[in-house]
Amino acid sequence: MKSFLSALFIFITLSLKAQDMPIRLPAILSDHAVLQQSTEVKLWGWGPSTRNIAVVASWAPNDTVKALVATDCTWHTIIRTPKAGGLYTISFINGQDKVTISDISLGEVWLCSGQSNMELRCDADLLDSGDALKAPRNNEIRFFQVENSYDIYPRSDCKGKWVVCDSSSLKNFSAVGYFFGNNLQKALKVPVGLISASLGATSIQPWMPKEAFENEEQLQAQSHFGTAWAPQGTSILYNAMIHPLTPYSLSGVIWYQGESNALAMPEAKMYGSLLKNLIQSWRVKFENDFPFYYVQIAPFDGYYPKDAAAYLREQQEIALDLPNTGMVSIGDLVDNIKDIHPRLKAAVGNRLANLVLKEQYHFSDLQSYSPRFSKMEIDKQAAHISVSSIGKLTCKEAEIKSFQVAGNDQVFYHAKATISRNGEIIIQCENVLSPVAVRYCFSNEEMPNLFDTNGLPLMPFRTDTW
Repeated sequence: MKSFLSALFIFITLSLKAQDMPIRLPAILSDHAVLQQSTEVKLWGWGPSTRNIAVVASWAPNDTVKALVATDCTWHTIIRTPKAGGLYTISFINGQDKVTISDISLGEVWLCSGQSNMELRCDADLLDSGDALKAPRNNEIRFFQVENSYDIYPRSDCKGKWVVCDSSSLKNFSAVGYFFGNNLQKALKVPVGLISASLGATSIQPWMPKEAFENEEQLQAQSHFGTAWAPQGTSILYNAMIHPLTPYSLSGVIWYQGESNALAMPEAKMYGSLLKNLIQSWRVKFENDFPFYYVQIAPFDGYYPKDAAAYLREQQEIALDLPNTGMVSIGDLVDNIKDIHPRLKAAVGNRLANLVLKEQYHFSDLQSYSPRFSKMEIDKQAAHISVSSIGKLTCKEAEIKSFQVAGNDQVFYHAKATISRNGEIIIQCENVLSPVAVRYCFSNEEMPNLFDTNGLPLMPFRTDTW
């Protein structure tokens, strides 16, 4: 009898303690949040074990959703969101315990990630921001900045908070992310939520979950070269800054990274495999085959090994084999070739937005594709290059630059280029009488000076596989 009473006392005590455990929500589910519109979104958190959490959204006050708290004190549920709008509240209730998040908007949610060129804030010395920093409060754009952190194990939560875009919060947010989101908001006329998770000097490997490496012997065998001043351990940024977001419903991802992987030629030449694995593994973790758009790294005359950036840009293009991906070329958006952080960030965000608006939101009138190499034909001592472009290419300088040509000896020389009446680029060089291969802007630092009628640059390319 005594043992029974003791057990009963312990049970009651534990039950009371469980009853006292408050409802807790992750940082991403907080006041001012933007939830993805017109879909099923996951809500989750922590609470008293084996109790029910009632969830009530103000857009459907009569549709209470219940979630049973598991024995590990976690819970999750799914609710249906209506079309874009706001402002709403969502309440989470367990007995007398009630947590309400307010000022909730429904719209489009995009994750902005990468290294320093994505992290570079609006208060940096930008050259093309115009009056953006003087913009009045815009309640239709919200920011969530994930606090920089790292961990060897996946975390269940991160630090950060949603804020409404105004002249103060704007200064602290990613410039590329803001200009991308601002363009979306103006075009779609719906709320836009932007989540920034970026850290300067980081390679791609720390942003990839460990599962991305498990079935890739080449990636496992590759020794990783990184910078000494940034976290470089495999998966440690994913664990702390991306994994806590994986239940959150996204419309898509924009990514600007690769400079740190161009510091070592072996990594530059395998970046395509790394990027593909990151994209696929994130889609698995988020349980969402979201669109993934990224920036081809800019020209830079600095500390890369010879042509490493060129090989990495080529690898970035290879990743376009994955469905629902896109890439913008920014080789012309460099104000100082010696600075790895070009200050023309509004144009980068605008190009990303135009591509996304065309492909994801079906703005058919936008011409968002850079001209690309199509084919090469040899006619005696000249190589004829055809490109796919909007209109005939034009040169913005006195002469066309950055072409190289080689014969069977695989030695490249700078070549003279002219544009024929039919739009072909004619490549000739007195040192190469029998041309075999042509390269364009295939170096770390060369900038394009051929553009289509929309002002977009011809993308770098090579015709050889040497």
